Amino acid sequence: MPLPDGLQAAIIDLDGTLIDTVGDFEAALGAMLRDMHLPTIQRDFIQHTVGKGTEHLIRSTVAQVDAKAARFDEAHERYMHHYLGLNGQFAKVYPGVQEGLQAMKERGLRLACVTNKPTALAEPLLERKGLRGYFEVVFGGDAFPHKKPHPEPLLNTCAALGTTPAQTLMVGDSSNDAQAARAAGCPVVLMSYGYNHGQPVHGLDVDAVYDRLDAIVWCD
Repeated sequence: MPLPDGLQAAIIDLDGTLIDTVGDFEAALGAMLRDMHLPTIQRDFIQHTVGKGTEHLIRSTVAQVDAKAARFDEAHERYMHHYLGLNGQFAKVYPGVQEGLQAMKERGLRLACVTNKPTALAEPLLERKGLRGYFEVVFGGDAFPHKKPHPEPLLNTCAALGTTPAQTLMVGDSSNDAQAARAAGCPVVLMSYGYNHGQPVHGLDVDAVYDRLDAIVWCD
């Protein structure tokens, strides 16, 4: 399904859309739990939990292993310590991502990356994977008072780019991205291969679902 005419920019999610980062999450959470002498968790749990920000992931993990909620601060410190040290080591850029980003640039679209991952983790990850240069701005989950699915990150990004929401495509992998886009007034497409809390994205309120970023059909 071709996208609307008049698009001037695209806001693109990171985890599950540009880069498969479950390996990094698994390694950092595993090291955190070992430091705290807590049981390990399964990879499936991580895949179903990521997407709502680091704090949500850590709180959910602490609850999953039946630890006390009061240990969150300790868990957060240990997690960030390990993640900063391994960021990108076990992550892989999805097939078609670089080609898709290049196609967007060649169409004259201005690009922004908006993620619920902390900015201190998002920026170096994009650099290490050779993707940072495609984006004019990168906003992490700590850039604004609210995270996706709240529309605020998208609205503020449109303002930073100087575009209207109707002119700005949201590209993501989950219901968080779809809900944020609809609330902000942005057209939205999702990638089928992402996380989305373990649920398929087909059937969500979006303009289209694609299997690769370079498969997006543009309206000429």
